Amino acid sequence: MQVEITKTPEQIADVGGVKLCYDSFGDPAAPTILLVMGLGAPMTAWDERFCGALAARGFRVVRFDNRDIGRSSRFDAPVNLDFADLMLRRMRGERIDAPYTLRDMAADAVGLLDHLGIARAHVVGASMGGMIAQEMAIHFPDRLATLASVMSSTGNPTLPPPTPEAAAVLFSTPPTTREAFIENFARTWRVLRVGSFPEDEASDRARAELAFARGLNPMGVARQMLAIFASGDRRPQLARLRVPTLVVHGDVDPLVRLAAGEETARIIPGARLVVVRGMGHAFPITLWPPVIDALARHAAAPAA
Repeated sequence: MQVEITKTPEQIADVGGVKLCYDSFGDPAAPTILLVMGLGAPMTAWDERFCGALAARGFRVVRFDNRDIGRSSRFDAPVNLDFADLMLRRMRGERIDAPYTLRDMAADAVGLLDHLGIARAHVVGASMGGMIAQEMAIHFPDRLATLASVMSSTGNPTLPPPTPEAAAVLFSTPPTTREAFIENFARTWRVLRVGSFPEDEASDRARAELAFARGLNPMGVARQMLAIFASGDRRPQLARLRVPTLVVHGDVDPLVRLAAGEETARIIPGARLVVVRGMGHAFPITLWPPVIDALARHAAAPAA
């Protein structure tokens, strides 16, 4: 028997002057899983069906637009990204200034929990969202029941770089017209998914149209990227974490390589690593079952 999952309308939370757009799935009285999305991606990148399947495992699932994306607050600080210079400065361990950092974005997420009256949540972050989730665990450990870092990294600048194809996707100038955006969206996810996933490919246009309708913000994506560079290497702080942690990574991830997930799991005390075979830097529909099962089991496990 299929369980009907309720979904709230989109709402706005004011968290310390930053407005975050969010919605939720499932029973409001159930334990909360907070989903944190990655670079330049709106909350709708967490597919409604994925959220519903996770909620059906006995959770309230909350997703939101990070600052500078979707329908959340947009900033106006100008940035001029010189990736070669940023990467060199990061390798040297030099300070990089930015309008905001990943810690600020983590504070946004904690502010959303405050707004919702949630004392502790199971926090799941994907890609940059995993970095934000790690920052939450470092700076606000009492607010996390568990941490799940998915297709993410410690911030170690010496980890293997993206493949040339994935790097080209990451550093390309995003189109701003509707049709060009839709075409680029499909091309981008073909690279990041790695391989043929017909069901996802058939959904790409609808997903792109949804993202486009929520509003593009290329300078916001640039500021988020700069926040990643400015936030540095988290390895020393991660080595002191005491939050129950799951690390999920695809074995063919072309953007954040598997070595990054392996290092994350190795550094965080007691962390468990789940490697999803055939998964790149994306959540293909056919691979939802092992990912959802790993996340749900982790959140449901009794605290050690």
